[in-house]
Parts: sequence; C-alpha cells; structure tokens
Amino acid sequence: MDIAQLWHALVWPLTRLLLSLSVGLMVANLIEALNWTRYMAKLAAPLIRIGHMKDVVGASFSMAFFSGLTANTLLSEAYTEGRLTTRELVLANLFNSLPVYFLHLPTMFFITAPFLGAAAVVYVGLTLFAAFLRTACIIGLGHFILPPLPQGCVVCNLTEEGVTWKSALQKSWKRFKRRIKTIALFTTPIYILIYYLNKLGLFEALNVWLAAHLGFLSWLSPQAVSIVVFHMAAEFTAGLAAAGALLNSGGLGQKDVVMALLVGNVLSTPMRAFRHQFPYYAGIFKPRAAARLIIANQTLRALSVSAVAVGYYYLG
Repeated sequence: MDIAQLWHALVWPLTRLLLSLSVGLMVANLIEALNWTRYMAKLAAPLIRIGHMKDVVGASFSMAFFSGLTANTLLSEAYTEGRLTTRELVLANLFNSLPVYFLHLPTMFFITAPFLGAAAVVYVGLTLFAAFLRTACIIGLGHFILPPLPQGCVVCNLTEEGVTWKSALQKSWKRFKRRIKTIALFTTPIYILIYYLNKLGLFEALNVWLAAHLGFLSWLSPQAVSIVVFHMAAEFTAGLAAAGALLNSGGLGQKDVVMALLVGNVLSTPMRAFRHQFPYYAGIFKPRAAARLIIANQTLRALSVSAVAVGYYYLG
C-alpha cells in the first residue's frame, strides 16, 4: 500500500475519529460545566423517574437525539467521577439505543427505500419497534434493580449556583486536556490494529465461515438465505441489492424479504459493531468498559430484533 492509499484508508479516517471525539468531549464538558444537564434531563424526566435513573442519564438520553458521541461522553465523565456505577452505566448506555436509532433512521430509510419500495416501510418500522421495545425493557429493568432517586427527584443532584461562560470554558478545557490524552492513547492503537486485521481478511473470513454454517435457517427459502449470506459477507447494501432483485423479479414475496433482512441484521451486526464501534467506544470509555457496553448493546439488540422477527413471522 502506497502513502496515498494509507492516508485515505487509515490516517485520515483515524484523524477524523479523533477530531470527532475531541469535539464531543469538549461539548460534553461544557454542557456539564454550565449545568445545562439540569434542563436537558427534564426532557426525559418521566422516563428516567420510572427507571430510577439519575439526572445525567436523562441528559445523555436527550443529547443522544443529536449526538451519540456527546451522549456517551457525558456518561463516561459521570462514570469516571463515580457518579454512576457500572450497572447504571450499562443501563444508561442501553437506554440511549432509541435516540441513537433515530439519529440513523433517515439514512436507513432513504437507503432501503430505493431497493425495497413499500417493503422498506415494513423493515424500518419493525427495527424501530425493536428500538422502542429495548427502551421499555431498560426502563422496567431499571425500575426493579435500581434504588429510587433520593427525594423522588430527577435533577436534584445538580448544583444551583450560576456559572459564567469564562469559568465554564476554563473548567472544560482543564478536563479536556486530561481526558484527550487517554482517548488518543487507547483509540489510536486499537483503530490501527483492527484496520490491519481487516486488511488481513480476518473479519471477512469470519463472515464467510458464519455464512457457510447457516443450516439452522432451513426454514427460510434458498433465495432468502442468499440475502442473509450477502448481508453477512459484504456490506448492508449488498444484502439490500440481493433483496431488491429478488423482490422485483417476483422470486420472493415481501414477508420473505423482510424476514431475511431481519435475520441478516441479527447475524451480521455484532461483528460489524465490534469492528466499527470498539475503537470509538474505547476512546470514550476504558477498553474493558467499552467491550462490556458493546456486548450488552448487541445482545439486547439481537434479542429485541429476534423477538420482533418472530412476532412478524407468525402474525405478519
């Protein structure tokens, strides 16, 4: 690989990632320094009150509709400072799956619609319902395993005193300088390692191996299984292209196509999530916490999409 290829394939994407992490970290620090978390948390107050979650969780949930990076940084700062336990961190990160989904919803729909037509509405609608299902489960789980908030208050842990922009910027910059060193230290080597593992074909080999061992999908038609294989062995659009071709040619009906895409979604996402998300998460959280959050996220996601797929199979 020459220098130009290395720049476009590794150096520039890594640089953009570090810049994005830096901006998100600075914004999160500033939001906390200005005590804006109090007002942002009120947007999610009813939900986090039911789920026995803290103020910063509500702030992170509200922010996740605009920036998943900043939302996770808020959680990381709270966890590092001891304001969130490990259990609360995991639940808070899972709680953010709905707003994070909404961030990607327009892109997902406008990619799937040209391939699937009306079936895109069904597929996207089912994955959206799965996101709502995850949120409801987390609220219920938090209600039963977390203690009620002191005084029944959602935002009572935040200070009331006024903060000037100057003091907030100074405090944010001080925190930023301390945290960005850790972010760069973890993110850079992990990103480079995963990049070269991908170049060596490790992830492709794993996907091919998984695609070759799909005997448990015998209940799907061979054409539908081919969609799953394309979904796993290549990018998401490859599965969509196969689905669109079979749907438009009459080889498969809408229900078969949607079921194949849901199955491919469940089987392919964990590997892609680790490949793409781990460097990003490890730059915000410590590697062990990052791995724990990714595993929890993908497990809950797989269970929710599987539940929706089973419901659609029997009721759709």
